[in-house]
Amino acid sequence: MLSHDAHNRKPNAVPAGVRRRRLEALGVADRVLVGDARSFAATLRRVRPDLLVLGYDQRLPDPETEEAARALGVEVVVMPWFPGKDGGPAHCS
Repeated sequence: MLSHDAHNRKPNAVPAGVRRRRLEALGVADRVLVGDARSFAATLRRVRPDLLVLGYDQRLPDPETEEAARALGVEVVVMPWFPGKDGGPAHCS
């Protein structure tokens, strides 16, 4: 599930439709969806995914979403940052 454009406030953000098509082309997910503009938690409840993968700089957006993920047993994974990626942390571990 990708964040809706309404929640993607980064400068030069790639539109959700483009991100969806890119992920679909990779074939790494059974299904790629764009979340609801009003409520990420509502999307979790509707879709009921087994796994939710967040980027290194992302977190669940609010307590309601955290509770929905916990209640549904959704595994939330935050991908690590990797050297060489522009825009990452200035330090390396």
